[in-house]
Amino acid sequence: MNSPDVLVFDMDGVLVEVMQSYRESIRETVRHFTGKTVSHDVIQDFKNAGGWNNDWLLSHRLIQDEGVQVEYQAVVDYFNRVFLGENGDGLILREQWMPRNGLLENLSRCATLAIFTGRARYEAEATLTRCAPDIRFDPIITDDSVAKPKPAPDGLLLIKQRYPDKRIWYLGDTVDDARSAQAAEVPFIGVSTPHNPRHAEITEILRQHGAFEVIADINELESLTKA
Repeated sequence: MNSPDVLVFDMDGVLVEVMQSYRESIRETVRHFTGKTVSHDVIQDFKNAGGWNNDWLLSHRLIQDEGVQVEYQAVVDYFNRVFLGENGDGLILREQWMPRNGLLENLSRCATLAIFTGRARYEAEATLTRCAPDIRFDPIITDDSVAKPKPAPDGLLLIKQRYPDKRIWYLGDTVDDARSAQAAEVPFIGVSTPHNPRHAEITEILRQHGAFEVIADINELESLTKA
């Protein structure tokens, strides 16, 4: 496959390791409202099934599954207090930036870099400002940018409109990312990290949903773009 003109990245699980930030915020939010601790496996089951890209919605669903009724906005507010903290000092600081030094700079020499994430814009900007202040992503498409979030293709379609007739690849780590790429007719690369105990299962699921390649992390991407 020809190298892309535009590389579009999901953030969570692709640019950023979020097991100790978003995933732990889900667990803490459920624990707060129910007194129960939800396992990482249960969260992964929902992610693998698709339709649960929004961690606020997933937290609310997991709380309801424990028989507790709580207003959705109350879940959002508590989740954000855990994730963002009072002054940006929440679990967001546990995130790990995954690209090695110089990777994105090298990729940007042969392709335009863009982002399509399920994060709200303020969440995306907080991490990008902290971890990649000198990297230009154009555009940055967040949940606020689209009428319908993933797995709908709206974000990728906006990027296709920005770059008509350009070869675009999308990198993501979930079924919803893959379905979005399929619906937008954009070639998809899956990311499945080996430290995840369900690595083999996730790899197979991403391939079943159209990934033409599945890589262990973003740092393998440079060799693909030069293939």
